[in-house]
Amino acid sequence: MQNWHDTTGTLHGDCGWKDDKTIAKLVAKKLDIPFHFVDLSVAYRQKVVDYMFDEYKLGRTPNPDILCNREIKFDVFLKTALKLGVDCVATGHYCRKESFVNDNGEEVFRILAGSDPNKDQSYFLCQLTQEQLSKAIFPIGHLLKPEVRRLAAEAGLQSAEKKDSQGICFVGKIDLPVFLQQKLEAKEGVVVEVFNDFYKDNHLTAYNIHGYGMADRSLLKDISQPYQYGLDSGKLIGKHQGAHFYTIGQRKGLNIGGHVESIFVISTDVENNIIYVGEGQSHHGLYRKGLFIDESEIHWIRPDLRMSSGEMREYQVRIRYRQPLQEARLYKEDEGLYIIFDEPQRGITPGQFAAWYSDEEMLGSGVIC
Repeated sequence: MQNWHDTTGTLHGDCGWKDDKTIAKLVAKKLDIPFHFVDLSVAYRQKVVDYMFDEYKLGRTPNPDILCNREIKFDVFLKTALKLGVDCVATGHYCRKESFVNDNGEEVFRILAGSDPNKDQSYFLCQLTQEQLSKAIFPIGHLLKPEVRRLAAEAGLQSAEKKDSQGICFVGKIDLPVFLQQKLEAKEGVVVEVFNDFYKDNHLTAYNIHGYGMADRSLLKDISQPYQYGLDSGKLIGKHQGAHFYTIGQRKGLNIGGHVESIFVISTDVENNIIYVGEGQSHHGLYRKGLFIDESEIHWIRPDLRMSSGEMREYQVRIRYRQPLQEARLYKEDEGLYIIFDEPQRGITPGQFAAWYSDEEMLGSGVIC
């Protein structure tokens, strides 16, 4: 499938779909199987790229790869493939799928982490439904990446030495500000550096830096909210071209010198067009103990395990791809889900997805507020 035509903002002037198509055709010829091609760029723009623009405009950082899997690969593309008479769609995600039959005689599908610890891609599938999983196959999830390349080479497949894809799914590596300027205007604003003294008298510091082993339910809202900054929270040190072009934890693109250690974005205020930064990897503003997911954004891959209001469970959670799973407690309330980590987490970012696991199984996910 081709999902993108526009090369604006792409670093190589092409998202690489032509090479991908050529390799796929050669593999199909080698295996003596039919080759079909479909242009899904209209749906991709509407369901993924427009969503990206809207989220960045609001000062949030979306994950287009997760949206692409939910809205394109396992929705529009899957439905297109089913019309050809196929039974399932197979993808190269490094994850595993299992199933069991419940007491009602229904088949329940499970997403398990890939066997390759360096390539587990289950996180990217954290928004899939039981219906989508019923038509999905992940044939390499039990293999290590070097094994996959070896098997492909032994089979004489042109894809054996193909480089890993990078950047946005089906768009490629991009210059984000240039890409976003297709719809979001550049607007000069100020950069404020926040020093660690700011956190000494802040009531959130006790939660985020020192932490608590077991959260009191009355403290959930406090623990899960980000620090609030203003122009008087630090020192004006520079200017930028639009707060919506930056994300929490970002280091590159600030172009501000005069510091011993690198400076990082710790907060963005798109309404007032202000970026707040802090010096060093250990800056207090980069770390938070908890996060919140609104009720409307909670998704259970396993609906049979959905939490009830007032319930608490212990799960492992990750807030970005390749992050080691983190021990956490999930508290379900009427308004949504609070996730409180055993250890403060670096770079909790609104718009990203938090996914929770029980051992190797991914159970659900939600968009961080």
